[in-house]
Amino acid sequence: MAEIIYMPKLSDTMTEGVVAEWSKKVGDSVASGEVLAEIETDKATMEFESFYDGVLLHIGVEKGQGAPVNSVLAIIGEKGEDVKKILANATPDGDAPKVEEAPKTEEVKAEPTLVTVAEKPVVQVSVPKLVFSDSSANGRILASPLAKKLAEEKGIDISQVQGTGEGGRIVKADVDHYVPYAGASRRGFSVVSAENYTDEPISQMRKTIARRLAESKFTAPHFYLNLEIDMDNAISARKQMNASGELKISFNDMVVKAVAMSLREHPNVNSAWLGDVIRRNQHVHIGVAVAVEDGLLVPVVRFADSKGFAQIGDEVRELAKKAKDKKLQPAEWEGNTFTISNLGMFGIDSFTAIVNPPDACIMAIGGIKEVPVVREGQIVPGNVMMVTLSCDHRVVDGATGAAFLQTFKTYMENPVTMLI
Repeated sequence: MAEIIYMPKLSDTMTEGVVAEWSKKVGDSVASGEVLAEIETDKATMEFESFYDGVLLHIGVEKGQGAPVNSVLAIIGEKGEDVKKILANATPDGDAPKVEEAPKTEEVKAEPTLVTVAEKPVVQVSVPKLVFSDSSANGRILASPLAKKLAEEKGIDISQVQGTGEGGRIVKADVDHYVPYAGASRRGFSVVSAENYTDEPISQMRKTIARRLAESKFTAPHFYLNLEIDMDNAISARKQMNASGELKISFNDMVVKAVAMSLREHPNVNSAWLGDVIRRNQHVHIGVAVAVEDGLLVPVVRFADSKGFAQIGDEVRELAKKAKDKKLQPAEWEGNTFTISNLGMFGIDSFTAIVNPPDACIMAIGGIKEVPVVREGQIVPGNVMMVTLSCDHRVVDGATGAAFLQTFKTYMENPVTMLI
């Protein structure tokens, strides 16, 4: 008996999947457990295995095309079965049976085609950039003697100058204000450049980023708290820890640890707005934003408060590599209770980040700057780092966020306390 395979929901935020590759073609035998296709979700490209034995009778979503979750992905059955009849009765799991007005088989199969950039023609629109008036009479350039002399002194081809005098006559001011244009001609239009553009299909990841962050920005009342951190002790401690060459501790590792320990002391910040309730998390899972080709992923360091700098660093590097290779699994990107976004390595001094649902807060980390600071009444060189805490005011109040930042500041300015 034929089995219909529907587009699976491979992540908590997935609403649509794109078939990156089919491992089988129509007519091939398929065994349970064999990889049937690679499906691009909003966060990764994942292998999808068949649950059934049989022959691949139908492919409902071609390679490169996208389809909503629960759309017909494929049909596996015995050779010779009536595919049209099977499709006519197809209903996604848990959905009500289709009524007579439901789309016909042809319409079910016709998923929107995402045209790749390479298949789309580059549209070129030539736009006239400069109009020259006719400054000649019977082939003679109409220009004042002074304008001609000035043009000769400046090495300007006077035929390329636009005349603003009577009848298009070129005057001194025209030469004074002349700016050469590539490809300019005496008469008519001169095309300086062509406007070009390409339309790129929106990836599943970018769609999800747009939807989730727009929901967060426009439904969660954000407020922001800025704090400057003295990083001199952190720089010294990191240098000592890395001196042996056996460890490779980064400032980001220290930030993750300091945030995790601060959340332990301020559980109200380690919370989430769930609509009917506020969830106060007793565990500490830190999401670390990682830039990838299509956008942003947030792999999670679990129970970060119980881990040391080196362990945190190893996990972040491994998760970041998986994120960039699109190999992250759902268990590695779900469940964060707080998020950190660090752009300091790009030379950004400070910025504000949008809260990453369902977290109540996200911390934006800027770069370390050497600046003049006042110590004991003296101006001396110092190293500071600016952090910005974005808070969902439905969960975290200003005083709560400020107290959390003060604790974070204490840990960062005294790194040895994080080793106790």
